[in-house]
Parts: sequence; structure tokens; C-alpha cells
Amino acid sequence: MPAYHSSFLKPPEVIGNMAILPFKTQFRGPAPIQTNSNEQDIIDEAIYYFKANVFFRTYEIKSEADRLLIYITLYITECLKKLQKCSSKTQGQNEMKTLALSRFDIPGDPGFPLNSVYSKPDNQKEMELLRAYLTQLRQEVGMRICNKVFGEDGKPSKWWLCFAKKKFMDKSLSGPGQ
Repeated sequence: MPAYHSSFLKPPEVIGNMAILPFKTQFRGPAPIQTNSNEQDIIDEAIYYFKANVFFRTYEIKSEADRLLIYITLYITECLKKLQKCSSKTQGQNEMKTLALSRFDIPGDPGFPLNSVYSKPDNQKEMELLRAYLTQLRQEVGMRICNKVFGEDGKPSKWWLCFAKKKFMDKSLSGPGQ
């Protein structure tokens, strides 16, 4: 069975070789805002396919949007690692804010784990735009995952947290031991 791929085949903008797609968000940043709130965005798609895709060791990239899907999938795993240690939704939200705003590597940085799959942005302006876009994306993904893990009852869902140890493509956005 093949992995699931993004349905967003024509991104409005690309930096390096990563798609810059619109998504619904409450956070400020450079991301194009998705106007139709009833349609699925790239974050919804990544969360929906996460449990199936996380088991794959290899992933064939078919579009620039797939690179963004890979990044979000790896980031969801990082979020789940942090949320495992949280006992309440409020504590989880605080952890997600901290994780999203902490320093992280982008494609082209020496510490980025998938530099062989991603190309470096062309100039400093694109690097800053990509970092700001990914920061906004990380904030939104963190809040949505926190809402999934701590559902209506406020108790952590073991059906989400059991995926915290999985490594999509045998990679992790955090360094060893983190």
C-alpha cells in the first residue's frame, strides 16, 4: 500500500522546493490565509493522513506540497512527544507555544535532517520568509494537535499519544536525545 500524498498539486508559491500553501489560522504571519473555512487545508490533510503515513520508512515525493506534508508529519511527531508529558490541555497548549517559537532549523541549515530532499532558499529574504511561514505553521499545527489529543473531556488520548515514538522516514526534526 503506498503512502498518502498531498492533493494540493499547484501551490501558489514555492521557496526552495517547498510549497507555501494557504491555511486557516489564528496566528499572525506571512502565510496566505485560506478564505473558505469549510475546505480542508494542508494542516487538516497532514493530520488526517498522519496515522497512516507515519509508518512509512520511505516516501516518494510527487509535488512540492508533499515536502510540506513531510515537514508537518515530522512536526506532529515532535508535538506528540511533548504532549506525552502533559496532564492537561492548558499545559499542552503552553508546551505547543514554546515548541513552535523555539529555534529550529530550516532547509539549508546544517542541522536540518532532510537537506537531501529539500533545497536551500535562494537568498536571505527567502530564508526569513520560510522561517516565518514555518513558525506560523508550527503554531497552528501545535494548537490543532493539542485539541485532538485533549479532546472534549480534557483527558489525553492514548490513540494519539501512542504514535509519539514512531519515526516517519526514520527521521526526526529534533536532534538525538531531545
